[in-house]
Amino acid sequence: MSIYVIGHKNPDTDAICSAIGYAHVLRQQGKDAEAACCGDLNARTVFALEQAEVPQPKLMMDVRPTAGQICRREVITAGEKDSLLVTFNHMRGKGLRSLPVVDDHSRWLGMVSLLKVVDLLLPPTGGEPARAVHTSLQRIASAIGAEFQNEVDIEQDQELLVTVGAMSAGAFMDRLKQFDPEKVVLVTGNRPTIQIPAIEYGVRALVVTGGYPLEGGLLVQAKARGVSVIVSPYDTASTTILIKSAKRVMDALLDKPICFAETDPLEYVQEKVKSSNQALFPVLDDEGVLLGVFSKSDLLNPPLTQLVLVDHNEFSQAVKGVTKAKVLEVIDHHRLGGGMATREPIRFINDPVGSTSTIVARMCRDQNIPLPKGIALCLATGMISDTLNLTSPTTTDVDREILPWLGEQAGRDLNEYAELFFSTGSVLNVQTAEEAVRGDCKEYEEGDWKMAVAQIEELGLQRFWERKEELQQALSELRLKLGVDFACLLVTDIGRHYSILLVKGEDELCDAIDYPRLEDGVFELDGIVSRKKQLLPYLIRLFAHVRRV
Repeated sequence: MSIYVIGHKNPDTDAICSAIGYAHVLRQQGKDAEAACCGDLNARTVFALEQAEVPQPKLMMDVRPTAGQICRREVITAGEKDSLLVTFNHMRGKGLRSLPVVDDHSRWLGMVSLLKVVDLLLPPTGGEPARAVHTSLQRIASAIGAEFQNEVDIEQDQELLVTVGAMSAGAFMDRLKQFDPEKVVLVTGNRPTIQIPAIEYGVRALVVTGGYPLEGGLLVQAKARGVSVIVSPYDTASTTILIKSAKRVMDALLDKPICFAETDPLEYVQEKVKSSNQALFPVLDDEGVLLGVFSKSDLLNPPLTQLVLVDHNEFSQAVKGVTKAKVLEVIDHHRLGGGMATREPIRFINDPVGSTSTIVARMCRDQNIPLPKGIALCLATGMISDTLNLTSPTTTDVDREILPWLGEQAGRDLNEYAELFFSTGSVLNVQTAEEAVRGDCKEYEEGDWKMAVAQIEELGLQRFWERKEELQQALSELRLKLGVDFACLLVTDIGRHYSILLVKGEDELCDAIDYPRLEDGVFELDGIVSRKKQLLPYLIRLFAHVRRV
Protein backbone atom coordinates (compact mmCIF):
# COMPACT_ATOMS: atom_id res chain seq x y z
CA MET A 1 0.00 0.00 0.00
CA SER A 2 1.38 3.41 -0.98
CA ILE A 3 2.60 5.96 1.56
CA TYR A 4 1.59 9.52 0.68
CA VAL A 5 3.86 12.35 1.79
CA ILE A 6 1.70 15.45 2.06
CA GLY A 7 1.94 19.03 3.25
CA HIS A 8 -0.67 21.34 4.73
CA LYS A 9 -3.81 22.80 3.18
CA ASN A 10 -3.19 25.79 0.90
CA PRO A 11 0.34 24.49 0.31
CA ASP A 12 3.29 26.83 -0.04
CA THR A 13 6.49 26.01 -1.89
CA ASP A 14 8.22 24.41 1.10
CA ALA A 15 5.23 22.10 1.74
CA ILE A 16 5.32 20.87 -1.86
CA CYS A 17 9.08 20.61 -2.24
CA SER A 18 9.69 18.89 1.10
CA ALA A 19 6.95 16.34 0.23
CA ILE A 20 8.64 15.60 -3.09
CA GLY A 21 12.00 15.33 -1.39
CA TYR A 22 10.91 13.06 1.45
CA ALA A 23 8.95 10.78 -0.89
CA HIS A 24 12.28 10.34 -2.73
CA VAL A 25 13.98 9.46 0.58
CA LEU A 26 11.37 6.80 1.36
CA ARG A 27 11.65 5.28 -2.12
CA GLN A 28 15.41 5.05 -1.67
CA GLN A 29 14.66 3.08 1.51
CA GLY A 30 12.64 0.60 -0.52
CA LYS A 31 9.19 1.92 0.36
CA ASP A 32 6.29 2.63 -1.97
CA ALA A 33 5.98 6.38 -1.47
CA GLU A 34 4.45 9.21 -3.46
CA ALA A 35 4.30 12.97 -2.94
CA ALA A 36 0.83 14.47 -2.62
CA CYS A 37 -0.79 17.82 -1.99
CA CYS A 38 -4.16 19.02 -0.72
CA GLY A 39 -4.55 22.26 -2.62
CA ASP A 40 -3.61 24.11 -5.78
CA LEU A 41 0.01 25.04 -6.41
CA ASN A 42 0.92 28.71 -6.60
CA ALA A 43 2.69 30.13 -9.63
CA ARG A 44 6.12 30.14 -8.00
CA THR A 45 5.85 26.49 -7.00
CA VAL A 46 4.78 25.56 -10.53
CA PHE A 47 7.79 27.47 -11.86
CA ALA A 48 10.09 25.60 -9.46
CA LEU A 49 8.81 22.17 -10.50
CA GLU A 50 9.13 23.08 -14.16
CA GLN A 51 12.73 24.19 -13.58
CA ALA A 52 13.44 20.96 -11.71
CA GLU A 53 11.60 18.88 -14.36
CA VAL A 54 9.69 17.17 -11.55
CA PRO A 55 5.98 16.28 -11.93
CA GLN A 56 3.41 17.93 -9.71
CA PRO A 57 2.34 15.87 -6.67
CA LYS A 58 -0.84 13.84 -6.65
CA LEU A 59 -3.85 15.94 -5.63
CA MET A 60 -5.59 14.45 -2.57
CA MET A 61 -8.28 16.63 -1.03
CA ASP A 62 -9.72 13.91 1.23
CA VAL A 63 -7.95 10.87 2.68
CA ARG A 64 -10.88 9.23 4.43
CA PRO A 65 -11.30 5.53 3.49
CA THR A 66 -13.55 5.17 0.46
CA ALA A 67 -15.62 2.50 -1.23
CA GLY A 68 -12.91 2.22 -3.87
CA GLN A 69 -10.32 1.34 -1.23
CA ILE A 70 -12.28 -1.42 0.47
CA CYS A 71 -13.69 -3.17 -2.60
CA ARG A 72 -12.29 -6.38 -4.02
CA ARG A 73 -11.12 -5.79 -7.58
CA GLU A 74 -11.17 -9.37 -8.83
CA VAL A 75 -14.87 -9.95 -9.40
CA ILE A 76 -16.87 -12.81 -10.88
CA THR A 77 -19.64 -11.34 -13.01
CA ALA A 78 -22.56 -12.42 -15.14
CA GLY A 79 -22.97 -11.03 -18.64
CA GLU A 80 -26.22 -9.46 -19.77
CA LYS A 81 -26.61 -12.21 -22.40
CA ASP A 82 -26.09 -15.05 -19.91
CA SER A 83 -28.86 -17.49 -19.01
CA LEU A 84 -30.06 -18.33 -15.52
CA LEU A 85 -28.34 -21.70 -15.85
CA VAL A 86 -24.95 -20.17 -16.67
CA THR A 87 -25.33 -17.68 -13.83
CA PHE A 88 -26.47 -20.34 -11.37
CA ASN A 89 -23.45 -22.51 -12.23
CA HIS A 90 -21.13 -19.54 -11.61
CA MET A 91 -22.68 -18.94 -8.21
CA ARG A 92 -22.85 -22.59 -7.23
CA GLY A 93 -19.25 -23.22 -8.24
CA LYS A 94 -17.92 -20.33 -6.15
CA GLY A 95 -20.41 -20.54 -3.28
CA LEU A 96 -21.78 -17.06 -4.02
CA ARG A 97 -25.14 -15.67 -2.94
CA SER A 98 -25.02 -12.65 -5.22
CA LEU A 99 -23.39 -11.60 -8.48
CA PRO A 100 -23.08 -8.32 -10.41
CA VAL A 101 -24.30 -8.27 -14.02
CA VAL A 102 -22.37 -6.23 -16.59
CA ASP A 103 -22.58 -5.43 -20.28
CA ASP A 104 -19.89 -6.06 -22.91
CA HIS A 105 -18.06 -2.92 -21.78
CA SER A 106 -18.03 -3.91 -18.08
CA ARG A 107 -20.68 -1.33 -17.23
CA TRP A 108 -22.75 -2.41 -14.26
CA LEU A 109 -26.38 -3.31 -15.01
CA GLY A 110 -27.58 -4.70 -11.69
CA MET A 111 -27.28 -7.45 -9.10
CA VAL A 112 -28.65 -10.97 -9.27
CA SER A 113 -29.27 -13.04 -6.15
CA LEU A 114 -29.24 -16.81 -5.76
CA LEU A 115 -32.71 -16.71 -4.25
CA LYS A 116 -34.10 -14.84 -7.26
CA VAL A 117 -32.44 -17.29 -9.67
CA VAL A 118 -33.88 -20.30 -7.87
CA ASP A 119 -37.29 -18.65 -7.75
CA LEU A 120 -37.26 -18.27 -11.54
CA LEU A 121 -35.94 -21.78 -12.11
CA LEU A 122 -38.46 -23.36 -9.73
CA PRO A 123 -41.63 -21.28 -9.88
CA PRO A 124 -44.34 -21.76 -7.23
CA THR A 125 -46.48 -24.91 -7.55
CA GLY A 126 -50.19 -24.90 -8.32
CA GLY A 127 -52.14 -23.41 -11.19
CA GLU A 128 -51.30 -23.56 -14.86
CA PRO A 129 -47.67 -24.59 -15.58
CA ALA A 130 -45.56 -21.60 -16.64
CA ARG A 131 -44.84 -21.80 -20.38
CA ALA A 132 -43.35 -18.38 -21.07
CA VAL A 133 -39.57 -18.13 -21.29
CA HIS A 134 -38.08 -14.77 -22.21
CA THR A 135 -34.84 -15.73 -23.95
CA SER A 136 -33.23 -16.45 -27.33
CA LEU A 137 -32.87 -19.68 -29.27
CA GLN A 138 -29.10 -19.39 -28.94
CA ARG A 139 -29.42 -19.29 -25.16
CA ILE A 140 -31.75 -22.33 -25.26
CA ALA A 141 -29.27 -24.30 -27.36
CA SER A 142 -26.46 -23.42 -24.96
CA ALA A 143 -28.52 -24.45 -21.92
CA ILE A 144 -29.22 -27.92 -23.31
CA GLY A 145 -25.89 -28.42 -25.06
CA ALA A 146 -27.70 -28.75 -28.38
CA GLU A 147 -26.83 -28.21 -32.04
CA PHE A 148 -28.80 -26.39 -34.71
CA GLN A 149 -29.94 -28.02 -37.90
CA ASN A 150 -31.54 -24.78 -39.02
CA GLU A 151 -30.98 -21.27 -37.64
CA VAL A 152 -33.43 -18.37 -37.92
CA ASP A 153 -32.72 -15.21 -35.85
CA ILE A 154 -31.26 -17.30 -33.04
CA GLU A 155 -29.81 -14.28 -31.15
CA GLN A 156 -33.17 -12.50 -30.94
CA ASP A 157 -34.51 -12.06 -27.41
CA GLN A 158 -38.26 -12.59 -27.21
CA GLU A 159 -40.99 -14.18 -25.14
CA LEU A 160 -41.25 -17.84 -26.17
CA LEU A 161 -43.94 -20.35 -25.21
CA VAL A 162 -42.60 -23.83 -24.45
CA THR A 163 -44.94 -26.70 -25.24
CA VAL A 164 -44.39 -30.46 -25.36
CA GLY A 165 -45.70 -32.67 -28.16
CA ALA A 166 -46.54 -35.71 -26.04
CA MET A 167 -50.24 -36.28 -26.89
CA SER A 168 -51.98 -37.64 -29.98
CA ALA A 169 -51.47 -35.70 -33.19
CA GLY A 170 -55.10 -34.54 -33.40
CA ALA A 171 -55.32 -33.38 -29.81
CA PHE A 172 -51.90 -31.80 -30.12
CA MET A 173 -52.88 -29.61 -33.08
CA ASP A 174 -56.04 -28.46 -31.34
CA ARG A 175 -53.85 -27.47 -28.40
CA LEU A 176 -51.12 -25.89 -30.55
CA LYS A 177 -53.52 -23.60 -32.40
CA GLN A 178 -54.24 -21.79 -29.13
CA PHE A 179 -50.79 -20.17 -29.33
CA ASP A 180 -49.10 -17.68 -31.64
CA PRO A 181 -46.87 -19.86 -33.88
CA GLU A 182 -44.11 -17.18 -33.90
CA LYS A 183 -43.65 -17.72 -30.15
CA VAL A 184 -43.96 -21.50 -29.90
CA VAL A 185 -40.95 -23.68 -29.06
CA LEU A 186 -42.12 -27.26 -29.52
CA VAL A 187 -40.27 -30.00 -27.65
CA THR A 188 -40.85 -33.50 -29.02
CA GLY A 189 -39.13 -36.80 -29.62
CA ASN A 190 -38.64 -38.45 -32.99
CA ARG A 191 -42.38 -38.24 -33.88
CA PRO A 192 -43.04 -37.17 -37.48
CA THR A 193 -46.80 -37.10 -36.77
CA ILE A 194 -46.12 -34.20 -34.40
CA GLN A 195 -43.21 -32.65 -36.27
CA ILE A 196 -44.99 -32.34 -39.66
CA PRO A 197 -48.07 -30.36 -38.50
CA ALA A 198 -45.84 -28.20 -36.23
CA ILE A 199 -43.65 -27.29 -39.21
CA GLU A 200 -46.68 -26.58 -41.35
CA TYR A 201 -48.08 -24.38 -38.57
CA GLY A 202 -44.77 -22.43 -38.66
CA VAL A 203 -43.66 -22.71 -35.05
CA ARG A 204 -40.69 -20.57 -33.96
CA ALA A 205 -38.52 -23.58 -33.20
CA LEU A 206 -38.67 -27.34 -33.15
CA VAL A 207 -36.58 -29.05 -30.48
CA VAL A 208 -36.07 -32.73 -31.27
CA THR A 209 -35.00 -34.70 -28.19
CA GLY A 210 -33.04 -37.91 -27.69
CA GLY A 211 -30.29 -36.80 -30.08
CA TYR A 212 -32.36 -37.64 -33.19
CA PRO A 213 -31.79 -35.18 -36.05
CA LEU A 214 -34.73 -34.13 -38.19
CA GLU A 215 -35.01 -36.30 -41.29
CA GLY A 216 -33.95 -34.78 -44.61
CA GLY A 217 -37.37 -34.14 -46.11
CA LEU A 218 -38.73 -32.61 -42.92
CA LEU A 219 -35.61 -30.44 -42.58
CA VAL A 220 -36.20 -29.08 -46.09
CA GLN A 221 -39.78 -28.22 -45.10
CA ALA A 222 -38.59 -26.57 -41.87
CA LYS A 223 -36.15 -24.38 -43.78
CA ALA A 224 -38.86 -23.43 -46.25
CA ARG A 225 -41.21 -22.40 -43.41
CA GLY A 226 -38.46 -20.54 -41.47
CA VAL A 227 -38.60 -22.94 -38.52
CA SER A 228 -35.42 -23.21 -36.46
CA VAL A 229 -34.46 -26.80 -35.65
CA ILE A 230 -32.53 -27.76 -32.51
CA VAL A 231 -31.32 -31.27 -31.71
CA SER A 232 -31.16 -31.96 -27.95
CA PRO A 233 -29.05 -34.81 -26.53
CA TYR A 234 -31.47 -35.19 -23.60
CA ASP A 235 -34.88 -36.79 -23.24
CA THR A 236 -38.01 -34.67 -23.47
CA ALA A 237 -38.48 -34.13 -19.73
CA SER A 238 -34.88 -33.06 -19.12
CA THR A 239 -34.85 -30.87 -22.21
CA THR A 240 -37.98 -29.03 -21.09
CA ILE A 241 -36.51 -28.29 -17.66
CA LEU A 242 -33.24 -27.05 -19.16
CA ILE A 243 -35.07 -24.80 -21.64
CA LYS A 244 -36.76 -23.03 -18.73
CA SER A 245 -33.30 -22.44 -17.21
CA ALA A 246 -32.40 -20.53 -20.39
CA LYS A 247 -34.29 -17.49 -19.17
CA ARG A 248 -32.27 -14.28 -19.26
CA VAL A 249 -30.26 -13.33 -16.21
CA MET A 250 -31.65 -9.82 -16.71
CA ASP A 251 -35.00 -11.19 -15.51
CA ALA A 252 -33.43 -12.03 -12.15
CA LEU A 253 -32.09 -8.57 -11.27
CA LEU A 254 -32.82 -7.23 -7.81
CA ASP A 255 -35.13 -4.25 -7.48
CA LYS A 256 -33.28 -1.01 -6.62
CA PRO A 257 -29.92 -2.49 -5.61
CA ILE A 258 -27.49 -0.26 -3.71
CA CYS A 259 -24.28 0.75 -5.47
CA PHE A 260 -21.47 3.20 -4.64
CA ALA A 261 -19.09 5.53 -6.39
CA GLU A 262 -15.38 4.88 -6.01
CA THR A 263 -14.94 8.07 -3.98
CA ASP A 264 -17.85 7.63 -1.56
CA PRO A 265 -16.46 7.96 2.00
CA LEU A 266 -16.69 5.01 4.34
CA GLU A 267 -18.96 6.77 6.84
CA TYR A 268 -21.55 7.27 4.10
CA VAL A 269 -21.16 3.66 2.94
CA GLN A 270 -21.59 2.24 6.44
CA GLU A 271 -24.71 4.26 7.08
CA LYS A 272 -26.32 3.26 3.79
CA VAL A 273 -25.70 -0.50 4.02
CA LYS A 274 -26.38 -1.13 7.70
CA SER A 275 -30.06 -1.97 7.24
CA SER A 276 -29.74 -3.58 3.81
CA ASN A 277 -30.11 -7.33 3.16
CA GLN A 278 -28.07 -7.08 -0.02
CA ALA A 279 -25.13 -9.52 0.02
CA LEU A 280 -22.69 -7.67 -2.26
CA PHE A 281 -22.33 -3.99 -3.08
CA PRO A 282 -20.84 -2.87 -6.39
CA VAL A 283 -18.39 0.04 -6.69
CA LEU A 284 -18.44 2.01 -9.95
CA ASP A 285 -16.30 4.60 -11.67
CA ASP A 286 -17.64 7.83 -13.19
CA GLU A 287 -18.64 5.97 -16.37
CA GLY A 288 -20.60 3.28 -14.52
CA VAL A 289 -17.90 0.64 -15.09
CA LEU A 290 -17.72 -1.97 -12.33
CA LEU A 291 -14.48 -1.60 -10.36
CA GLY A 292 -15.14 -4.10 -7.60
CA VAL A 293 -17.51 -5.32 -4.92
CA PHE A 294 -17.56 -5.51 -1.14
CA SER A 295 -19.65 -7.15 1.56
CA LYS A 296 -20.51 -5.86 5.02
CA SER A 297 -17.61 -7.83 6.49
CA ASP A 298 -15.19 -5.77 4.39
CA LEU A 299 -16.27 -2.71 6.40
CA LEU A 300 -15.02 -4.09 9.72
CA ASN A 301 -11.30 -3.38 9.28
CA PRO A 302 -10.93 -1.11 6.27
CA PRO A 303 -7.44 -0.24 5.00
CA LEU A 304 -6.40 3.26 6.09
CA THR A 305 -4.53 5.73 3.91
CA GLN A 306 -0.91 5.90 5.11
CA LEU A 307 0.44 9.43 5.47
CA VAL A 308 3.63 11.26 6.29
CA LEU A 309 2.84 14.86 7.22
CA VAL A 310 5.44 17.45 6.27
CA ASP A 311 5.66 21.18 7.05
CA HIS A 312 2.83 21.05 9.60
CA ASN A 313 1.84 19.17 12.75
CA GLU A 314 -1.67 20.47 13.48
CA PHE A 315 -4.72 18.55 12.31
CA SER A 316 -6.53 21.84 11.67
CA GLN A 317 -4.02 22.49 8.86
CA ALA A 318 -3.96 18.93 7.53
CA VAL A 319 -5.73 17.29 4.62
CA LYS A 320 -9.42 16.50 5.15
CA GLY A 321 -9.95 13.12 6.80
CA VAL A 322 -6.50 12.98 8.43
CA THR A 323 -8.00 11.63 11.67
CA LYS A 324 -9.38 8.67 9.67
CA ALA A 325 -5.96 7.93 8.13
CA LYS A 326 -2.82 6.32 9.53
CA VAL A 327 -0.15 8.95 10.19
CA LEU A 328 3.27 7.26 10.10
CA GLU A 329 5.57 10.24 10.49
CA VAL A 330 5.62 14.01 10.96
CA ILE A 331 8.50 16.16 9.72
CA ASP A 332 8.16 19.84 10.48
CA HIS A 333 9.85 23.07 11.59
CA HIS A 334 6.88 24.91 13.12
CA ARG A 335 5.64 25.24 16.68
CA LEU A 336 3.74 22.31 18.20
CA GLY A 337 0.01 22.87 18.45
CA GLY A 338 -3.46 21.73 17.56
CA GLY A 339 -3.64 18.77 19.94
CA MET A 340 -2.45 16.18 17.42
CA ALA A 341 -2.97 12.63 18.71
CA THR A 342 -2.18 9.32 16.98
CA ARG A 343 -3.31 5.76 17.67
CA GLU A 344 0.25 4.40 17.73
CA PRO A 345 3.75 5.77 18.36
CA ILE A 346 5.12 7.54 15.30
CA ARG A 347 8.34 9.07 14.12
CA PHE A 348 8.15 12.80 14.87
CA ILE A 349 10.90 15.17 13.73
CA ASN A 350 10.51 18.82 14.61
CA ASP A 351 13.57 20.99 14.12
CA PRO A 352 13.52 24.82 14.37
CA VAL A 353 15.36 25.40 11.11
CA GLY A 354 14.32 27.69 8.28
CA SER A 355 12.32 25.15 6.28
CA THR A 356 11.15 21.55 6.24
CA SER A 357 13.14 21.14 3.04
CA THR A 358 16.27 21.82 5.14
CA ILE A 359 15.47 18.80 7.34
CA VAL A 360 14.94 16.51 4.35
CA ALA A 361 18.08 17.74 2.58
CA ARG A 362 20.18 17.19 5.70
CA MET A 363 18.88 13.60 5.89
CA CYS A 364 20.01 13.02 2.33
CA ARG A 365 23.45 14.45 2.98
CA ASP A 366 24.05 12.70 6.31
CA GLN A 367 22.72 9.33 5.11
CA ASN A 368 24.43 9.50 1.70
CA ILE A 369 21.09 9.17 -0.09
CA PRO A 370 21.53 9.73 -3.85
CA LEU A 371 19.98 13.05 -4.80
CA PRO A 372 19.04 13.66 -8.46
CA LYS A 373 19.50 17.23 -9.69
CA GLY A 374 15.76 17.83 -9.94
CA ILE A 375 15.08 16.73 -6.35
CA ALA A 376 18.04 18.80 -5.12
CA LEU A 377 16.65 21.90 -6.88
CA CYS A 378 13.20 21.24 -5.36
CA LEU A 379 14.62 21.12 -1.86
CA ALA A 380 16.74 24.20 -2.52
CA THR A 381 13.61 26.04 -3.70
CA GLY A 382 11.75 25.10 -0.52
CA MET A 383 14.61 26.57 1.51
CA ILE A 384 14.89 29.71 -0.63
CA SER A 385 11.16 30.32 -0.37
CA ASP A 386 10.85 29.87 3.39
CA THR A 387 14.08 31.71 4.34
CA LEU A 388 13.86 34.40 1.64
CA ASN A 389 17.15 33.06 0.32
CA LEU A 390 18.71 32.96 3.80
CA THR A 391 17.74 36.56 4.70
CA SER A 392 14.71 35.80 6.89
CA PRO A 393 15.09 35.86 10.69
CA THR A 394 14.04 32.21 10.61
CA THR A 395 17.36 31.32 8.94
CA THR A 396 19.74 29.17 10.99
CA ASP A 397 23.35 28.07 10.60
CA VAL A 398 22.02 24.69 9.41
CA ASP A 399 20.23 26.42 6.52
CA ARG A 400 23.37 28.36 5.62
CA GLU A 401 25.30 25.10 5.57
CA ILE A 402 22.78 23.02 3.62
CA LEU A 403 21.72 25.41 0.85
CA PRO A 404 25.16 25.72 -0.81
CA TRP A 405 25.47 21.92 -0.71
CA LEU A 406 22.12 21.62 -2.49
CA GLY A 407 23.35 24.10 -5.10
CA GLU A 408 26.26 21.78 -5.82
CA GLN A 409 23.94 18.78 -6.11
CA ALA A 410 21.57 20.68 -8.41
CA GLY A 411 24.35 22.19 -10.51
CA ARG A 412 22.78 25.68 -10.30
CA ASP A 413 23.81 29.15 -9.16
CA LEU A 414 21.17 29.49 -6.47
CA ASN A 415 21.45 33.28 -6.11
CA GLU A 416 20.57 33.74 -9.79
CA TYR A 417 17.88 31.09 -9.46
CA ALA A 418 16.40 32.81 -6.38
CA GLU A 419 15.99 36.06 -8.34
CA LEU A 420 14.10 34.18 -11.06
CA PHE A 421 11.97 32.40 -8.48
CA PHE A 422 10.89 35.53 -6.59
CA SER A 423 10.22 37.48 -9.79
CA THR A 424 7.80 34.79 -10.97
CA GLY A 425 4.06 34.82 -10.43
CA SER A 426 3.19 37.85 -8.33
CA VAL A 427 0.06 36.79 -6.45
CA LEU A 428 -1.44 40.27 -6.66
CA ASN A 429 -0.91 40.38 -10.42
CA VAL A 430 -2.41 37.02 -11.34
CA GLN A 431 -4.92 36.04 -8.63
CA THR A 432 -8.30 37.28 -7.47
CA ALA A 433 -8.49 38.82 -4.02
CA GLU A 434 -10.25 35.69 -2.76
CA GLU A 435 -7.49 33.44 -4.13
CA ALA A 436 -4.82 35.71 -2.66
CA VAL A 437 -6.12 35.54 0.91
CA ARG A 438 -6.81 31.81 0.76
CA GLY A 439 -3.68 30.71 -1.09
CA ASP A 440 -1.30 30.42 1.88
CA CYS A 441 -3.61 30.56 4.87
CA LYS A 442 -3.21 28.56 8.07
CA GLU A 443 -5.67 28.17 10.93
CA TYR A 444 -4.66 28.20 14.59
CA GLU A 445 -6.45 27.83 17.91
CA GLU A 446 -5.04 29.43 21.03
CA GLY A 447 -6.93 29.52 24.29
CA ASP A 448 -10.35 31.05 23.68
CA TRP A 449 -9.50 32.31 20.20
CA LYS A 450 -9.51 30.86 16.71
CA MET A 451 -7.53 32.66 14.06
CA ALA A 452 -6.51 32.41 10.42
CA VAL A 453 -3.18 33.86 9.30
CA ALA A 454 -2.42 34.24 5.59
CA GLN A 455 0.67 35.56 3.86
CA ILE A 456 1.68 36.64 0.38
CA GLU A 457 5.16 37.72 -0.71
CA GLU A 458 5.74 40.42 -3.31
CA LEU A 459 8.57 42.40 -4.85
CA GLY A 460 7.21 45.84 -3.97
CA LEU A 461 3.81 46.81 -2.60
CA GLN A 462 2.37 49.01 -5.33
CA ARG A 463 -0.19 46.38 -6.41
CA PHE A 464 -1.20 45.89 -2.77
CA TRP A 465 -2.20 49.52 -2.35
CA GLU A 466 -4.10 49.38 -5.64
CA ARG A 467 -6.09 46.36 -4.48
CA LYS A 468 -6.32 47.03 -0.73
CA GLU A 469 -10.12 47.36 -0.61
CA GLU A 470 -10.61 44.10 -2.55
CA LEU A 471 -8.27 42.28 -0.18
CA GLN A 472 -10.01 43.67 2.89
CA GLN A 473 -13.38 42.49 1.60
CA ALA A 474 -12.00 39.05 0.72
CA LEU A 475 -10.41 38.76 4.18
CA SER A 476 -13.71 39.62 5.82
CA GLU A 477 -15.47 36.91 3.78
CA LEU A 478 -12.72 34.41 4.63
CA ARG A 479 -13.17 35.06 8.32
CA LEU A 480 -16.90 34.38 8.10
CA LYS A 481 -16.41 31.23 6.02
CA LEU A 482 -13.84 29.74 8.40
CA GLY A 483 -15.76 30.80 11.50
CA VAL A 484 -12.70 32.30 13.21
CA ASP A 485 -12.48 35.19 15.65
CA PHE A 486 -9.60 36.88 13.83
CA ALA A 487 -8.23 36.76 10.29
CA CYS A 488 -5.23 38.61 8.94
CA LEU A 489 -3.17 38.87 5.78
CA LEU A 490 0.56 39.59 5.98
CA VAL A 491 1.70 41.19 2.72
CA THR A 492 5.50 41.08 2.66
CA ASP A 493 7.88 43.04 0.45
CA ILE A 494 10.70 40.51 0.31
CA GLY A 495 13.13 43.07 -1.12
CA ARG A 496 12.71 45.57 1.74
CA HIS A 497 11.98 43.08 4.56
CA TYR A 498 8.86 45.08 5.28
CA SER A 499 5.21 44.02 5.65
CA ILE A 500 1.70 45.40 5.78
CA LEU A 501 -0.85 43.59 7.95
CA LEU A 502 -4.56 43.60 7.10
CA VAL A 503 -6.84 42.46 9.90
CA LYS A 504 -10.52 41.56 10.35
CA GLY A 505 -11.93 40.29 13.60
CA GLU A 506 -13.32 40.90 17.04
CA ASP A 507 -12.77 44.50 18.13
CA GLU A 508 -10.89 43.56 21.28
CA LEU A 509 -8.35 41.57 19.22
CA CYS A 510 -7.83 44.18 16.51
CA ASP A 511 -7.54 46.96 19.09
CA ALA A 512 -4.82 45.04 20.97
CA ILE A 513 -2.36 45.20 18.05
CA ASP A 514 0.29 47.78 18.92
CA TYR A 515 2.15 48.07 15.63
CA PRO A 516 1.81 51.44 13.85
CA ARG A 517 -1.72 51.77 12.48
CA LEU A 518 -1.78 53.23 8.98
CA GLU A 519 -5.58 53.24 8.76
CA ASP A 520 -8.49 51.19 10.05
CA GLY A 521 -7.53 47.51 9.89
CA VAL A 522 -4.11 48.23 8.28
CA PHE A 523 -0.82 48.06 10.21
CA GLU A 524 2.83 48.66 9.33
CA LEU A 525 5.23 45.85 10.34
CA ASP A 526 8.72 47.02 9.46
CA GLY A 527 11.26 44.17 9.63
CA ILE A 528 8.55 41.50 9.96
CA VAL A 529 8.73 38.87 7.19
CA SER A 530 8.08 35.53 8.91
CA ARG A 531 4.62 34.32 9.83
CA LYS A 532 6.07 31.37 11.73
CA LYS A 533 8.77 33.02 13.81
CA GLN A 534 7.65 36.64 14.06
CA LEU A 535 3.95 37.28 13.44
CA LEU A 536 2.36 34.15 14.93
CA PRO A 537 4.29 34.22 18.24
CA TYR A 538 3.43 37.93 18.56
CA LEU A 539 -0.29 37.28 18.02
CA ILE A 540 -0.31 34.35 20.45
CA ARG A 541 1.34 36.42 23.22
CA LEU A 542 -0.93 39.35 22.49
CA PHE A 543 -4.21 37.45 22.46
CA ALA A 544 -3.34 35.47 25.58
CA HIS A 545 -4.10 38.62 27.57
CA VAL A 546 -7.32 39.48 25.75
CA ARG A 547 -10.56 38.22 27.25
CA ARG A 548 -13.90 37.98 25.50
CA VAL A 549 -16.22 40.88 26.19
